[in-house]
Amino acid sequence: MQKIVLVTGGSRGIGAAAALLAARQGWAVAVNYSHQVQAADEVVKQILDQGGRAMALQADVSQEDQVLRMFDAIDRQWGPLSGLVNNAGVVDVTARLDEMTVARWRRMFDINVIGSFLCAREAVRRMSTRHGGAGGSIVNVSSAAARLGSPAQYVDYAAAKAAIDAMTVGLAKEVGGEGIRVNAVRPGLIETQIHASGGLPDRVRDLAHQVPMQRGGQAHEVAQAIVWLLSDEASYTTMALLDVSGGR
Repeated sequence: MQKIVLVTGGSRGIGAAAALLAARQGWAVAVNYSHQVQAADEVVKQILDQGGRAMALQADVSQEDQVLRMFDAIDRQWGPLSGLVNNAGVVDVTARLDEMTVARWRRMFDINVIGSFLCAREAVRRMSTRHGGAGGSIVNVSSAAARLGSPAQYVDYAAAKAAIDAMTVGLAKEVGGEGIRVNAVRPGLIETQIHASGGLPDRVRDLAHQVPMQRGGQAHEVAQAIVWLLSDEASYTTMALLDVSGGR
């Protein structure tokens, strides 16, 4: 029976790379997107053209009703979920904490933290042997910012990703005996569009000298770690926080 994975924020960047690689390795892939419908459809098309199985599902992961609708659609069309990649996330423009607004913080935590909690909850309800499931794997996409703090850039983003690290550790312990593995990857400076959305399109190039490997990473390099953690090849790996950061 083909395993099914949901990749949130799967239309671009790391999410798209993970969706494409998972499909090549035999997963049926549900590609979640919030607004980028054309990008999501293109990822699905690439998977279908290569003989894989995929569908695009719109949902703002910070909205419970939309998350529930998305999981119900997977249940109806394909059946029980085997994997979840909590990748959907946002940054904001560079600012000091004393320049930030409550509205910014709410958006940051609603999408990056609550969205991941909502999707993890629904995945556990389907995967856990306690609920009659067959087990599965959850991979959270954190960030090296969780341990670096991102001072004078976005400490709120760093704090949100630190919350994801803590959730990864706690949830791994909580459901480890119920057939579910929970891990996280912590990407460093990766060439994706998220930096432009934060007002720093050249951020990776500008900071590459701080990386021991002297370069930024590529989305497909992070995807390799994500899909390995999803797979049965990582069958004894849970509660791991795997840095994919070039040593930074």
